[in-house]
Amino acid sequence: MKCSNLGYPRIGENREWKKTLETFWAGKLTEEEFYEQTTQLRLHHLQKQKEKGIDIIPVNDFTFYDHMLDMAVMFGLVPKRFSYSGGRVPLSTYFAMARGEQNAVACEMTKWFNTNYHYIVPELDDVTPHLTENKPLTAYKEAKEKLGIKSKPVLIGPYTFVKLSKGYEKKDLAQTILSFLPLYEQIVKELQKEGVEWVQIDEPALVTACTKSEKELLFSIFERLHTAAPQLNIMLQTYFDSIVPESDWLNLPVQGIGLDFVHGVEQNLTQLHISGFPEDKVLAVGLIDGRNVWRTTLSKKWELIEELLQIVEADRIWLQPSCSLLHVPVSAQKESHLAYEIRSALAFADEKLDEIVLLSKRHTLGAEATKKEFTEHEEAQQLLLHSPTRARTKVHEAVQSIQEDHIGRHSSFNERKEIQQKTWDLPLLPTTTIGSFPQSAEVRQARQKFRKFEWSEKQYEEYIEDKIKEWINIQEDIGLDVLVHGEFERTDMVEFFGEKLGGFVFTKYGWVQSYGSRCVRPPIVYADVEFLEPMTVKESVFAKSLTQKPVKGMLTGPVTILNWSFIRDDISRKQVAYQIALALQQEVKALEDAGINMIQVDEPALREGLPLKKADWNEYLSWAVTAFRLTTSSVADSTQIHTHMCYCEFHDFIHVISELDADVISIETSRSHGELIAAFEQNIYDKGIGLGVYDIHSPRIPEVDEMSKMIQRALDVLNPSQFWINPDCGLKTRGVDETIPSLKNMVVATQAVRQQLLQQKS
Repeated sequence: MKCSNLGYPRIGENREWKKTLETFWAGKLTEEEFYEQTTQLRLHHLQKQKEKGIDIIPVNDFTFYDHMLDMAVMFGLVPKRFSYSGGRVPLSTYFAMARGEQNAVACEMTKWFNTNYHYIVPELDDVTPHLTENKPLTAYKEAKEKLGIKSKPVLIGPYTFVKLSKGYEKKDLAQTILSFLPLYEQIVKELQKEGVEWVQIDEPALVTACTKSEKELLFSIFERLHTAAPQLNIMLQTYFDSIVPESDWLNLPVQGIGLDFVHGVEQNLTQLHISGFPEDKVLAVGLIDGRNVWRTTLSKKWELIEELLQIVEADRIWLQPSCSLLHVPVSAQKESHLAYEIRSALAFADEKLDEIVLLSKRHTLGAEATKKEFTEHEEAQQLLLHSPTRARTKVHEAVQSIQEDHIGRHSSFNERKEIQQKTWDLPLLPTTTIGSFPQSAEVRQARQKFRKFEWSEKQYEEYIEDKIKEWINIQEDIGLDVLVHGEFERTDMVEFFGEKLGGFVFTKYGWVQSYGSRCVRPPIVYADVEFLEPMTVKESVFAKSLTQKPVKGMLTGPVTILNWSFIRDDISRKQVAYQIALALQQEVKALEDAGINMIQVDEPALREGLPLKKADWNEYLSWAVTAFRLTTSSVADSTQIHTHMCYCEFHDFIHVISELDADVISIETSRSHGELIAAFEQNIYDKGIGLGVYDIHSPRIPEVDEMSKMIQRALDVLNPSQFWINPDCGLKTRGVDETIPSLKNMVVATQAVRQQLLQQKS
């Protein structure tokens, strides 16, 4: 059996990748220095995999921002607003597509299937695809020439690439995909000429759905690729779920098929037992979880391998992670601060590769030769599994007593709306923000001084109060109607709450990429979750004391905390979500008791937890909505509940948003504003809603006229009494010099539209 990998984390053990990017963006590195530093990091990753004993090492999984963006620029898919004139796409244009520039809005960004990784959405409109460079070939030659590694180039397949792009909906899917095939044919021809043995073509879209016509299209795609490069072996790679049987994947004209035997194990195994596996193909077995941080139970994985050996010979099996390891941190070696029972149960990217090698070693050397390593590995797991922190009786009893059908607000939305309007007396089109304000280097340094005990708790609290006071004054000067305290005491919207709830632990080096250079350090839910003490009341009450305007309390919702954490794998996701919801319910009560009667419970990650197959949606959505309502439904009618969500396909999701029964929902929409509004033209929504009117992921400052048009477009389909005005997400990552003028322009645009509406009424 060979050991394979699908992709390695880009960021480096100490986030070297992030620091290099941001230093370059700040103008402190030349382009030549940038290329040199990223090359060294990329080669280090390859060398590490080689030394671990990985036989089949991927290349072209490294990127300067995002792998889908890489594919787009490789195919010359640069929207006309970026003034691209042909040839190899300049680095400045590449980053402008990702981040925007003053005269060009960035390309849309959305979630990579049901993960917390964001990709840049390629735009297919009005651009003729052409090959600007063969990136997989360049990556292969680099590994071969500099490290002597005969690697496996990786690229997104044509079916998945087009289905995840914008613009194909207006055309025929098959014709659009076929327009890219000559480019793929050229890529594989050049790889074959260079002597490449295997190429990994990722088609994760095959785990979602596949119509009869799409199945026929798949056969045509891979038949043409095989004809173009008959000596090149193609590994058709899927992940995140089981491949859909309708795709007839066993008979596709490829030399290998990669399946997820973690998230799609039952269905994939069943299909193999029914159909067998072709004798002319390699089976790449994704048996180590590439999306969670726990050690694998090696004995169970060995049982799976033995079952597969009844179907496929050992020399036609590759052992590998279930997906690319970009979704987990790099190494657990430095997490020495954690309790032994937790630390010894962790496996990050490096440790997962070690597990793959150990399983392969068992097959080669036999059970007796690896018995000691297997035993030590699993004894460490048992310590955490039997920990009393996973058996908190009160928590389990509270979850078991939940009556899902009886959780809801006291009164209907219309009744609450009337009460809340009298309470708050807000103007038409109220303006607000999503919650966070810029966290400058100074803010981060203050936090570090406190954490390193260079500042006392009093010093740090006084600093945070000064920042809150500063930004309450700024918000009032700008003219916002509903204010926030700014979240200066918070590192990350999930990490902050995890640090204050029982059942969570935190790593020091457990960073993963979220989008671009934005890295997060997800909390780890290792035990039963419980409320310990109020977490946000002090800062919210202080902010409220500084102004006569409403101040929102700010919480992260239970489903987002669940989806943005690494969670324990011994109980269901539903049970963990309910534990978190019950803990947050007590925080909501504490805020309300302290006089904070406008509370935002953010759920930006609610949709990304959806199963990839629509047949499985209802079960997830049922308990996800229940978890949110469990958190928020105990408040009085006069308390206004807000939430925030990231962009999703609302035409099939609006009913879920309504079922949350939040009084106001804000939505991240500026990069795809028109598409979202079209969804409201086809569906009725009757609660308060804020469609983000400018993109906070870009450093550009939007003009007043630009935002006015966005507001007017929304008012074509929404009642003005429903509509709130806000940026499309929190402002934590933006600079002060971008934030203040952008918000001023937003308020000016709102006032202009508000005045027009009032004149029309009169």
